[in-house]
Amino acid sequence: MSSRNPFELMSQRRFLPFFVTQFLGAFNDNLFKIALVLMVTYSGLYSEGEINLLANIANGLFILPFFIFSATFGQLADKYEKAQLIRVTKVMEIVIMLVALLGFYLFSLPILLTALFLMGAQSTLFGPVKYGILPQHLRRDELMGGNGLIEMGTFVAILLGQLVASYMLQIGLLHEAAMLMVGLSFMGLMTSIAIPPAPASDPNLKINWNFFTETTKLIRYTAQHREVFLAVLGISWFWFYGALILAQMPAYSRLVLLGSESVFSLILATFTLGIGIGSVLCEKMSQGRIELGLVPFGSIGLTIFAVDLFFASDFRAGAEMATFQQFIAESGSWRVIADIFLMGLFGGFYIVPLYTMVQTRTPETHISRVIAANNVLNAGFMVVAAGVGAGLLAAGAEIPHLFLLCGVLTAVISVIIFRLMPEFVLRFFAWLLINTIYRLRVRQIEQVPQEGAAVLVCNHVSYVDAIVIAAAVSRPIRFIMDHRIFKVPVLSWIFRTMRTIPIASAKEDPELKEKAMTEAAEALKNGELICIFPEGKLTADGEMSPFRPGVEDILSRCPAPVIPMALQGLWHSFFSRRGGAAMRGLPYRFFKKIHLVVGEPMPVTAKAEDMESVVRELRGDQR
Repeated sequence: MSSRNPFELMSQRRFLPFFVTQFLGAFNDNLFKIALVLMVTYSGLYSEGEINLLANIANGLFILPFFIFSATFGQLADKYEKAQLIRVTKVMEIVIMLVALLGFYLFSLPILLTALFLMGAQSTLFGPVKYGILPQHLRRDELMGGNGLIEMGTFVAILLGQLVASYMLQIGLLHEAAMLMVGLSFMGLMTSIAIPPAPASDPNLKINWNFFTETTKLIRYTAQHREVFLAVLGISWFWFYGALILAQMPAYSRLVLLGSESVFSLILATFTLGIGIGSVLCEKMSQGRIELGLVPFGSIGLTIFAVDLFFASDFRAGAEMATFQQFIAESGSWRVIADIFLMGLFGGFYIVPLYTMVQTRTPETHISRVIAANNVLNAGFMVVAAGVGAGLLAAGAEIPHLFLLCGVLTAVISVIIFRLMPEFVLRFFAWLLINTIYRLRVRQIEQVPQEGAAVLVCNHVSYVDAIVIAAAVSRPIRFIMDHRIFKVPVLSWIFRTMRTIPIASAKEDPELKEKAMTEAAEALKNGELICIFPEGKLTADGEMSPFRPGVEDILSRCPAPVIPMALQGLWHSFFSRRGGAAMRGLPYRFFKKIHLVVGEPMPVTAKAEDMESVVRELRGDQR
């Protein structure tokens, strides 16, 4: 299992040089963009209408490369060694910042806009490499923590770049800011040299230079992998949400909150801090697993706090152009700050598992190309967000109405995605179960294969055994379960969502048994995990019953490795057959520690009594 302290990665060469490199790049990007925007805004050379037009042109020039180059650069990221490609992007950054330096010294907007377009192209190449290299350098149980640190670092770097640019231009250090950009790009190149090699994922790939046909091909390929495509759509929705919310923050701070520039800085810092903390907390909340249950949790927060920000926006600061101190002195300001912070926090819970899901469920040879397709869709959603925001404001909507719209649409989009992929909801309930009623500890989970067929066998202690095991294993599992437990109200919906296979004894219902065996064998042929409780019933006294030979029948139809498992601590919990005693004990049964112990794989020829012996040994004397 993971150490559950992602910051330990910061001391290791396989992560730290890459983290610092991407941090410096994100910082430099935003230092340049904000310096350019502020130079245009406060130069006095342009009218208000021209400033708005130039701002939109600048945004368009930065996003345009994502449409043009993503498909090509995604192919390059899969074809060539990734650490070397990162160093190529850093050399590109040095050249671009030298062009920007020239533009700032000559006060030449065409040169600066050219540099902005080139910087967008450089970011387009870096994105697929960035998310493609992490699965090569980190273990699977470290990916949630690693992605969390990367997201945290990126948003903190964005915030620092914006704040440093604002400060340096306020005190008249435009040229010095430009020189700092060049220096930061050289520093990024130096740190990138220490990044360990990451071999090419598909060195024999033939590059298709036609960006239109390749983009179409990549999106079609991603759509064929349904789970990955739904994750990409979820990520794209987050960027729509973030783009629409953040685009309104300058005007919201000035026109709605009646605050000064320092109030806007506070709002921006609060949102960024929320995303950073949420991203890092994902590792602790998932306990080293790839926890998709955090995605519905994040969407709930994104909905609730966007809607509440709409209602909280009736607040007004006590004075026009209120300072930071005047703003926070007003009691209503804290509700606004809390909503913005929690939107960022739950945004971190939402986005990190989705990126990790894309990395782990995409074929290794195509990770960078799928990330490239993701970037194209992200850019498209952000363009739509800009159009929606501008259109609604032009039609007479107020800024808080856009927050309400984001909240409502997040709920609608989430329901659609979760209905198309119920695994999100299932894992959310499982996550709630093992973080409220129970405290789950898992040992040797690495024995469960990350791909390919396998049969999990486990003792049967409670009505929620399947949910506990599903929470511990990141892969989807097909459970074979007694038909009576399968029909338990409420739990029945969860079991159906899990595509559980109900079974009965040959004496009870021979047709149902044969159907279950056939379906289980077919699942194994498709490379899926199945889990069976060979006792055939819940324990009535906390002790294990003999294993029935049905599991041998499944293995004879489709041989697969057998992974023994043992649950500990559930007999004395709320959902066991201790019945009334458990109900009476409810107040002190919450947060009970339970364990899942996984043993080494057994051969396909293993007999039921052999499996029983191993599971008994794994369970020990803990019921």
